[in-house]
Amino acid sequence: MDATFNYYTSTTTSSSSSSSSPTTHFTKTSRRKLPRRRENLPIGKFFRRRIVRYLLLFILLFVSGMITFISPLFAMLYPNYPPGSIYRSHEVFQNLLEDILSDHSSDIQLSDVWRYKMKMKEHKPCLTPTTRQHLGIKTSIADKYLIIEANGGLNQQRASICNAVAVAGLLNATLLIPRLNFHNVWRDASEFGDIYDEEHFISTLKKYVDVVRELPKELMEHYDFNISKIPNVRVPAWASARYYLEQVYPVFKDQRILRIAPFANRLASSLPFHIQYLRCLTNYEALKFSIPITTLAKSLVERMTVNSSGSGGKYVSVHLRFEEDMVAFSCCVYDGGKHEQLEMEQIRERGWGDKFKRKNYIIDPVRFRIDGRCPMTPLEVGMMLRGMGFSNTTPIYLAAGKIYEADKNIAPLKKMFPLLHTKDLLASLDELSSFQGYSSRLAALDYIVCLFSEVFVTTQGGNFPHFLMGHRKFKYGHAKTIIPDKRKLVVLLHNTTISWHTFKNEMQVMLEESDHKGVAIPKIKKLTRKNSIYAHPFPDCQCLQESRFSTEE
Repeated sequence: MDATFNYYTSTTTSSSSSSSSPTTHFTKTSRRKLPRRRENLPIGKFFRRRIVRYLLLFILLFVSGMITFISPLFAMLYPNYPPGSIYRSHEVFQNLLEDILSDHSSDIQLSDVWRYKMKMKEHKPCLTPTTRQHLGIKTSIADKYLIIEANGGLNQQRASICNAVAVAGLLNATLLIPRLNFHNVWRDASEFGDIYDEEHFISTLKKYVDVVRELPKELMEHYDFNISKIPNVRVPAWASARYYLEQVYPVFKDQRILRIAPFANRLASSLPFHIQYLRCLTNYEALKFSIPITTLAKSLVERMTVNSSGSGGKYVSVHLRFEEDMVAFSCCVYDGGKHEQLEMEQIRERGWGDKFKRKNYIIDPVRFRIDGRCPMTPLEVGMMLRGMGFSNTTPIYLAAGKIYEADKNIAPLKKMFPLLHTKDLLASLDELSSFQGYSSRLAALDYIVCLFSEVFVTTQGGNFPHFLMGHRKFKYGHAKTIIPDKRKLVVLLHNTTISWHTFKNEMQVMLEESDHKGVAIPKIKKLTRKNSIYAHPFPDCQCLQESRFSTEE
């Protein structure tokens, strides 16, 4: 027991001794973080603090959730679209209508629209070829026959025909009068002679290329008198002259007869001079519209001139691509809502099958509109022209097919330009009866009336305006064409608060730019699809112009 007592006594003493040391035990104790003594905090106050904390947390989570879920909904109800991405032209029109109708401050005369004149650069004297020998084409009898099938609409077929003559000259072949393809969109069963003057075509080309209406009997017997049984040669798009000489000619030489179908875009834009000359000759001289077409078209031009007496017999022509098939093909969205969307889907399926439903086909109406790829509406064309300074007394010829929802869409244009005419208004039902159901013949009437207008307005691009622009340059020496800057236009017509003064200034700048571009001859190093002789005939067709059209009446 003494031992035990001594042990505890010594331990306690030792512990007390250690606690009195200021350098060891006391220092460690001062660093220790002692917990708060909650027993000193009233219980009620403690729980109230907890409740406040949880309530603040709950409010924070609620606000965060509202932002997360309501923001997309708000964006759907009030989207912030990029400028030019949606169709708001009808809203802008309503806002500016009063200003448009009352504005007569800057009306321009049609005779004063164009300020610039085309100045042709000095060039070498033209050595106009008069025979196939001068063109470098073999003079031996062409016992080989070329058959082509021109596909597409009126002017795509026209390109095919010009290319066919060029290939026939290149291969020293006799050309069968081109066959015109029947397409399920255009649905025109016309033959070559229904649209063009066959005799004039053959006689004009006689010095350079032989053209026949029928193939030799011995050749047709071999194919049971069925042209479709003649083997079809596949030629890549935009094939060069060298390709035809090295790849096509050997096959042609062996079998004497060659069929290429379809033939659109099967020849490169850049060709040797003597072959390019054949293209120019075909497009600007050999392809003359048939007598029924030219007779009625001449009457339409005369009637437009009479209706334009207030402007000195001058009128503006507008190529409006707002037919339902064009609207559907563009995949653009206008102001027709769900009804328009369903209708366009049906038209696309009827005309092009499942083309627009393929995985690799991207439909992006927003991007299409921003990029200026959407067809202009009649309303947009009218606003543009009024902004440029054309008054409401300006005679307008509208070249178009059946306009999509015509009553609704033509009304604003008619309000801005009361002197609005179409072939259906200028011609009688009897005069048009033989043309109905033939889209290419109807397009040919529009082509001729537009050709003789003082100003031509193109709204969508394509073969019709390209050929017409080139033809007008070739005929007049000036494009006399308004080409809208559609990317700029959609941005302006997206702004529903724009003033008429601002819009008008922008349109007048656009007119001046179009005038300047119209007289410019592109600096072409190598011809491409975009600057072919059909849209820009100079300098390639200049020799033909000087030799052939200098003697025009």
